[in-house]
Amino acid sequence: MSDITRRNFVNGTLMAAGASVLPIVGTGQAVMAALTPSYYPPTRTGLRGSHPGSNEHAHARAWGGQSNSGAPTALNEEYDLVVVGGGISGLAAAYFYQQEYGTDKKVLILDNHDDFGGHAKRNEHNIDGDIRIGFGGSESLEGTRDYDEVMLNLLKDIGVDLELFSEAYDVDFYKRHNLGASTYFNKRIFGEDKVVKHPFCGYPAFIEGLLRSKLPMEKAVEQTPLSKKGKEQLMRVLKGGEHVIDIPKEDLKEYIHTHSYFDYLTNTLGVDDPLVLRMARHTSIDYTEGGTDTLSIAEVLESGPLGIDPSISWKNAIGDGSDQKYLRKEGDTFSLKDPYIHHFPDGNATIARLLVKKMIPNVGSGTNAQEIILSKFNYDELDKPSNNVRIRLDSTVVNVVHDGPPHNASGVYINYINNNKTYQIKAKGVVMACYNMIIPHIVPDLPQDQYVALRSLNKVPLQLSTIGVRNWRGMKELGIGMVMCPGNMHQAVNLDFPVSIGDYEYTKSPDDPCILHMRSAPLGETIGAPAIEQFKEVRYRMLGLTFDDYEQEIREHLSGMLPKELFDFDRDVQSIMVNRWAHGYSYGDPGDIGRQPFGRITIANSDANDTSLVQSAIGQAYRAVKEQMG
Repeated sequence: MSDITRRNFVNGTLMAAGASVLPIVGTGQAVMAALTPSYYPPTRTGLRGSHPGSNEHAHARAWGGQSNSGAPTALNEEYDLVVVGGGISGLAAAYFYQQEYGTDKKVLILDNHDDFGGHAKRNEHNIDGDIRIGFGGSESLEGTRDYDEVMLNLLKDIGVDLELFSEAYDVDFYKRHNLGASTYFNKRIFGEDKVVKHPFCGYPAFIEGLLRSKLPMEKAVEQTPLSKKGKEQLMRVLKGGEHVIDIPKEDLKEYIHTHSYFDYLTNTLGVDDPLVLRMARHTSIDYTEGGTDTLSIAEVLESGPLGIDPSISWKNAIGDGSDQKYLRKEGDTFSLKDPYIHHFPDGNATIARLLVKKMIPNVGSGTNAQEIILSKFNYDELDKPSNNVRIRLDSTVVNVVHDGPPHNASGVYINYINNNKTYQIKAKGVVMACYNMIIPHIVPDLPQDQYVALRSLNKVPLQLSTIGVRNWRGMKELGIGMVMCPGNMHQAVNLDFPVSIGDYEYTKSPDDPCILHMRSAPLGETIGAPAIEQFKEVRYRMLGLTFDDYEQEIREHLSGMLPKELFDFDRDVQSIMVNRWAHGYSYGDPGDIGRQPFGRITIANSDANDTSLVQSAIGQAYRAVKEQMG
């Protein structure tokens, strides 16, 4: 394969047929995505998530202050409900609306991306004809023991049996292949490429069944490419805990909530080595409040960064530890109190696909999670006029306004941009299931207190890249199931979760194709800067990177980490999907004021409840639909 041909493949240019909707037919009857038969977004390589074309119009309003998108073309389309945002919350809102009012009700879902699902992004890699499925965002059902009736009923209705994961997730996979957690120190930051078979943190605990390190702590520290001073300080951190804090035991609980983790490192433990601090900052990867430099000791006890093991050294501070999800059982493998096993191969994209299948039956085959996992959806079915529920992709909503005073309006006008043209439709009601902080920019007449509450929200940037590789011999040779990478853009790399569902089987042998997951929650350059400022900095930086930038980083990362005799990037990497979410995890709570109904407009999305969990997205959708009744 030539370099040019290969680069075109990896960048996705050979997969981009039908990447945007075709010009609208002149009847004004329907804005249909006249898609080519090859239109299938899950297989698109290159930049995904906040991909080019998905956010420009929204940013023009939020960042550029643009308020006029030009005179819209009024379409002869009226709906009972329009849902803004086609993520899980938006799809659930459409589902609940039909449950409440009847399946004959007309619902249109508008989304600015080229695929539905929002953060629940399906990544399909074709590796020498072998389809490997991964997730590019929302990865798991969490806290399943606490699901309420609404959540459980929805899952049952769309065909999800939570009991299936006890067999679908191969908890013995890592032990069978002798795979554990390691740390990769790269040459650019640490002076040499070095893999040490110790994670130095608790983050790998979220991978159920992963082997715990057998390498003694002292030997692990000695193998690191740190200076003598750095090794001494690293050992100090690893042997730290509540016993080094000189206060009465009864005051520890208050202390850990009022003192920062970095204050504990620098002032209590005397750590000043920049590389040790870097390790501490980059070993809590996707904790929703930001990097560990912005968190209290209590907060990092749940996220498991460098030197933090609540099951060993912080028992008095946390009491019985009942709220600590990283409290691990004894044994040679990582295990959480609430096992982290509820993964579909494509993450929560299966939930999104099942919701779509429920409302648009002809989109694909299968009636439950097992049957739908390998179903290739026909996207041409999504926006047919004959559907009671329609999904219109590549459509950015820019204006939502009542047809009169909000308290007695009969409907709502919705303007959106599709293929750089502005269109207008009307609905009896609207559910805003999009990012909540964009709502003030597109609903211009919000009450001032609601406007302020929604504007105050933010999102934690998140990056999940999936790499399709011909084999995982290098990972097997090093005994890596997950590796922490504090010197790299991607702060961790792991084999895909060992899940087989329906006719989809997880990789069996190191000689078989698989997906490598590379993840990070990027941080700002200034240690200790307010989290919200770091998020803004990272967001601009993230969106300014090209795919070539990401590809070069991934190339250097994997080539430096894996044995050269077993891994060659150009030979072994078949596809790359960079799922960048400039607006990732929810951060901040809009409160009752922010999520209150405004006339015929109600507000959903997990943002409305300060959490990024699937059950929150669905719960907020249920509330928003109930409020439509009012």
